[in-house]
Amino acid sequence: MDSHENQRPLNEPETNQTLSFTSKLKKAFAFYILPLLILFLAISLTLNNTNYYKTQLLKHTFSSNPNLFQTIFALLSPTQQKPRIKQSPKPISKPPYCVLWMAPFLSGGGYSSESWSYILALHEHIKNSSFKLAIDHHGDLESVEFWEGLPGPTKNLAVELYNTECTMSNKTLVICHSEPGAWYPPLFETSPCPPGVYQNFKAVIGRTMFETDRVNSEHVKRCNRMDYVWVPTEFHVSTFVESGVDPSKVVKIVQPIDVKFFDPLEYKPLNLHSVESLVIGGPTRRPKSNSEFVFLSVFKWEYRKGWDVLLKAYLEEFSGVDGVALYLLTNPYHTDSDFGNKIVEFVENSGLEKPVTGWAPVYVIDSHIDQIDLPRLYKAADAFVLPSRGEGWGRPIVEAMAMSLPVIATNWSGPTEYMTEENSYPLPPERMSEVTEGPFRGHLWAEPSVGKLRVLMRRVMNNIEEAKARGKKAREDMIRKYSPDIVANILTDHIQKILEKSDE
Repeated sequence: MDSHENQRPLNEPETNQTLSFTSKLKKAFAFYILPLLILFLAISLTLNNTNYYKTQLLKHTFSSNPNLFQTIFALLSPTQQKPRIKQSPKPISKPPYCVLWMAPFLSGGGYSSESWSYILALHEHIKNSSFKLAIDHHGDLESVEFWEGLPGPTKNLAVELYNTECTMSNKTLVICHSEPGAWYPPLFETSPCPPGVYQNFKAVIGRTMFETDRVNSEHVKRCNRMDYVWVPTEFHVSTFVESGVDPSKVVKIVQPIDVKFFDPLEYKPLNLHSVESLVIGGPTRRPKSNSEFVFLSVFKWEYRKGWDVLLKAYLEEFSGVDGVALYLLTNPYHTDSDFGNKIVEFVENSGLEKPVTGWAPVYVIDSHIDQIDLPRLYKAADAFVLPSRGEGWGRPIVEAMAMSLPVIATNWSGPTEYMTEENSYPLPPERMSEVTEGPFRGHLWAEPSVGKLRVLMRRVMNNIEEAKARGKKAREDMIRKYSPDIVANILTDHIQKILEKSDE
């Protein structure tokens, strides 16, 4: 039969009784769908540059069953495209178990970076394992900037694992990778972890850490509801058990660092002057040199990070003739982003005397640096420094060490797991001080020594070969102890033991 036999001639008039399906669709489009599209187009033009609009698109990307609202938003986006999922051949037999890893994957914060480091390590390791891997966003809010800055393969993997289904049964192991206040029942608005009662699953694991000398009583109760609690360091094993967490539940699982991604031989330095803002001092050059000696620090703007200790030590030790510069990559944490004025106000109120030769320059980088550009940032520095009062792990520290930078950081809490006198410059605490505000008020953390920090910063600057040797040893230690394949083996062995134990 000819394909045109059932089609109406182009010049044949239509009647109400003989409207074709195509005609009905055209009228429906004209009277109903087109006005809606126009409305959403108008909305998109007003929201095109807002975080709200971009967040909707991000949620659309991570939805396997988008609704009409999400679909129209995606159609109206000329720049945002859903990442293509790499098609892999169907396995001959499906793994009997599923590991559902719930974490703030899209937030861009510390827990986000940690969770991605584990997922990327596991994904490369469990191809022949007895369990499949799935992820779900849980905990902190999504950050569109963080998502947009992820490498393409990571985005593809994110969508693939997000759309992997786990059953609500004893064939699923759930990992709640967040601070305990987000665990079921959560103390703030977030998707519950585990997604249902604890007894539904093979096991429920909490992955968390703290930056102080103890765990508060509410979080101890939440830890003891878990089957296991994973912590990253011996420091945490000790503080959790001493705070009342069941010792049989606490397991140390160190954090991996992607030593292939953070490889100094693979990158050219980032042009710091293209992203910085000069706060105090003026551009200087080292004597008999065309460049500054660059100290870099990466942190979110909070008292715990010791930015006050860093500024005081740096400005007391160096002046405008030293040919040195301090770059601070920072972002807000329950504060506004007016970091320049905060620094100027601190200097004015600290009693520091301006050197005759002028302040040594301090630069702030408060614009977002994409994940794919972070190695180039470290590559542009000569040394990394972070005199924080407490760290759960210290993600920027190990990133800098993987990039072969000499590192100065406080020798207390998380960093004691990997810093030594051979691979870094451990900064001894002057004393312990009390946390005076926030949810951990009354806890203790370290008070870094300003005087000793001055000595170490000067030493690194004046002893280039020694500093390079320690940076080289730092990368070697990261590869040997914390590379993804090493940590993936530790993770897989522990998960396998849980699955086998539950089957007994």
